[in-house]
Amino acid sequence: MNNNIFCFFCKRNKNQVLCLINNNNIYICNYCIKNFYKKYKNEYIEKDVINNNKNFILKLKNKIKYPKNIKKFLDYYIIGQENTKKIISVSIYNHLKRLLYYYNNINKKENIEIDKSNILMIGDTGTGKTLIAKTISKILKLPFVIVDATVFTEAGYVGEDVESILTRLLQISNYNINLTEIGIVYIDEFDKLSRKSSNPSITRDVSGEGVQQSLLKLFENSTIYISPFIGRKHPEQNMIPIKTNNILFIVGGSFEGINNIIKNRMNINNNIKIGYNKVKKKIYKNKNYLKYITIKDLHKFGIIPEIIGRLPIITYLNKLDKKNLKKIMIEPKNALIKQYIELFKIDNIEIIIDNSFIDIIVNKAIKLGLGARGLKHICEKIFIEITFNIKKNKKIKLNKNKIYKILKKI
Repeated sequence: MNNNIFCFFCKRNKNQVLCLINNNNIYICNYCIKNFYKKYKNEYIEKDVINNNKNFILKLKNKIKYPKNIKKFLDYYIIGQENTKKIISVSIYNHLKRLLYYYNNINKKENIEIDKSNILMIGDTGTGKTLIAKTISKILKLPFVIVDATVFTEAGYVGEDVESILTRLLQISNYNINLTEIGIVYIDEFDKLSRKSSNPSITRDVSGEGVQQSLLKLFENSTIYISPFIGRKHPEQNMIPIKTNNILFIVGGSFEGINNIIKNRMNINNNIKIGYNKVKKKIYKNKNYLKYITIKDLHKFGIIPEIIGRLPIITYLNKLDKKNLKKIMIEPKNALIKQYIELFKIDNIEIIIDNSFIDIIVNKAIKLGLGARGLKHICEKIFIEITFNIKKNKKIKLNKNKIYKILKKI
């Protein structure tokens, strides 16, 4: 190669560049290749990504059509909780419209920025918080991850950093950044992040308020640089930028004790005797005081105002009564009884289940106070005994007498 050879585009000769690539005696240098790739990436690759995401969400919205159709799908899996399902359905529908607006106006200078509406679900254990979140992911067919808030600590302390939430979402998306940026995150046990004490302390609240502060940057419309793998960060590893402005965050928790905060605020406790007079207090027939929850109650519980402001949709779940627990056993697509019937069919065994059998399981679940999870707990104990003694090609009839015999053994 002589010195007269130069780049066809920028006219640099071979001494001014790292390399020259030849094609039919036309040369191109490494600098021009780099510039062409940047232009190609900005003008073509990003446009393709935007169009693909836009078409995907448009098809999804056209398939769903209305919020009522989302609720109808939730009804297949979730018994009761009508108000929560209504609120969630409208929220998800609005989220899809927001994503469509975002992609339609992404290159326009004077577009209105529509903020996302993250969701807070409050309810006792076993009322269906996690099931609602899982069912939403089935409807939307978007990357979905469930994380437990109790494993997180403030950055620099033993435990996981909140950025690992996005790493998990990235892994679920098979490292597709574009899918990750429109995914859904459900943070369970969120109430465990409440401020441990309202009094100033010399020790840091690294697993409570500290994590809430760290979550702020995820809930906001920001770009977070994350490691591709969960674990200790290394200074030399490549970090991946993830935009959180289109990631929907749903947080849930039982918020045990918040009922007392609501009662005190509403003046609902028993009548107080002062001197010779009684101070009469208001009596509310509705025992689920979560219906009357306010932002002040959450703040008093230990959730910082900045986090509450980024969870504009607050909904509550009712306790499941006997009627609803019985429906959970037999009606949904994923009903417990349907699951056990299918399992026994594999062994060519027909199970006939009497109503009295279901009633006993429901009554015991109510005593346990674990909601729908209590049903599974009791059923597993009973069906372990039945499964251990199975024989091929046989009918098994489960009634009140059968369950009493099994319960005596366990």
